[in-house]
Order: sequence, then C-alpha cells, then structure tokens
Amino acid sequence: MYAIVEDSGTQIIVRQGDVFDIDLRGEETDTVVFDRVLALKGEGDEPARLGTPYIEGASVTAEVMGEVKGEKIDVIKFKRRKGYKRKQGHRQRSLRVKINEITG
Repeated sequence: MYAIVEDSGTQIIVRQGDVFDIDLRGEETDTVVFDRVLALKGEGDEPARLGTPYIEGASVTAEVMGEVKGEKIDVIKFKRRKGYKRKQGHRQRSLRVKINEITG
C-alpha cells in the first residue's frame, strides 16, 4: 500500500516503513499527521483512489526521528573586474520522519 501526500508544496510518495526528510515544523511533537492525501493505492488488484484534490478521511501518520542537517552549499556572489567577491555557506535543517500508518 502506498499514498501520495502533499507537504509544504511538495508531493511525496510514501509507503509504510519509509524514512524521509520534511521541512521543520513550528511545534515539537513525537508524531506528524499528513492529512492532505492526494492518492491511495491498496494491496493487490484494488484500484487506486484519487482525490479532488484531497481524499476525505485519509491520513498518514509518521513518527519523528529527529532533526538533521542537509548538505552544505556555497552561495557565491561575484562581479567581474570590480574586485567584488562574497562566499557564504548554508546547511538546511529538516525533520526526519518514519511512516507508521496509512489510513483511508
């Protein structure tokens, strides 16, 4: 069984047991519930259910594993022949979650 959920403007395909990173939330909790489910596909020959835009009553529950940092990127500003050069680094923080349950 898998579901397609929307979170912070991105669409993510999730299955039970999957681990992935999402944007940070304002509050600290042990679980995250994704209630914007776009599609559900069950086991076997069961047809997929598509929402318009979301499926009523469907949700995906995930356990928060902790906060992680992404790869470091370099932001470089440069203007030729002007003696202007700036370099700045950035590491995006995100929340690592594990999918526990898909209902709907």
